[in-house]
Amino acid sequence: AESASQAMTVEQVDRRQFLVRLGATTAAITVVGAGVSLVRGGRREAILSLEGPADDSDAAANTFRPADISGPEVELPNAGATVEPVPGTRPEYTPIEDHYRIDINTRPVVIDEDDWRLEITGMVDNPLMLQLSDLVENYEAREQFVTLSCISNRIGGDLISTTLWTGASLREVLADAGVQGGARYLFIESEDGFFESVDLEMVMNDERIMLAYAWDRKPLEDEHGFPLRIWIPDRYGMKQPKWIQRITVTDEYQQGYWVVRNWSEEARVKATSVVDTVAEAIETENGTIVPVGGIAYAGERGISRVQVRVNDGEWQDAEVREALADTTWAIWRFEWPFQPGRHKFEVRCYDGSGQMQILETTDNRPDGATGIHSLNASVSSPG
Repeated sequence: AESASQAMTVEQVDRRQFLVRLGATTAAITVVGAGVSLVRGGRREAILSLEGPADDSDAAANTFRPADISGPEVELPNAGATVEPVPGTRPEYTPIEDHYRIDINTRPVVIDEDDWRLEITGMVDNPLMLQLSDLVENYEAREQFVTLSCISNRIGGDLISTTLWTGASLREVLADAGVQGGARYLFIESEDGFFESVDLEMVMNDERIMLAYAWDRKPLEDEHGFPLRIWIPDRYGMKQPKWIQRITVTDEYQQGYWVVRNWSEEARVKATSVVDTVAEAIETENGTIVPVGGIAYAGERGISRVQVRVNDGEWQDAEVREALADTTWAIWRFEWPFQPGRHKFEVRCYDGSGQMQILETTDNRPDGATGIHSLNASVSSPG
């Protein structure tokens, strides 16, 4: 897995006043399966009530629809991977316009960069009031391919996406603030009224945790948190505020927005796998096969193995494509010997440590859904 970190330059441009531009040479992205891959119909958005996410059980929400794929000026680190996605598998790299979005209000916050400041206060020796340009110009720009998922995502759901994040290490910013002894938490407040507590020790032990100002090497879109959001590896999106305005260093724990509403305090990502597609049968030199494909994801733990079974038969190993990073989903492919008729295809995965995903079916509330995803499909002869 690769975690890219490259020198970047910043210049003034229009109302957002900056454009992230790679200093090194980049190649145009190659989206595997472009032209034949399928994506969800339109952008996935949801507004959350006090009780939590809207009902996402509609079977139509699990239907992929054709879409044109365009990517950023980013070279995918796994461009040479030998395992090819099955036609119909979701794009390995999510176009920003298709990235899922969850908000607590009916409209996203729109922030004027000129008026915005990030305040770092509380148990610090040097309280900070930072402009966006301070974060961009004064701290090393870190890049990471990230799969982000919502804790309310059902098994096989589409509240999960992958893109390239750019930002400053929160640990480095806190070093400039001078965290005082006895501090234990960061209380993060957002312009939209959202708030969350983050364990300080975790932040100080993980330089990857970033204050992100760019996705896809472009400034964050308003609806995705411009000017600033946080990324915390191995946690669901409910722990990762957007539109951040204040970080208070404190010795007191305060429950976050969704924790108050009886969702998980830890919100650690659970391993999951999905059958995205059962493609048309094709003739090969070894006979007729039915390609089956999808994704598997286990947070920062990565994926070591994916298995598929058909019609409640024996579990069989699938091929796993090299992931963009150990913090993203992995694409898998399974070639099933053709049999005509209607069949049930199921999938399970193992994380990087060899731990199998939880097979028992549980609801998404409070800790995230678990269980096996399946897809029923009718298979006919090629041609």
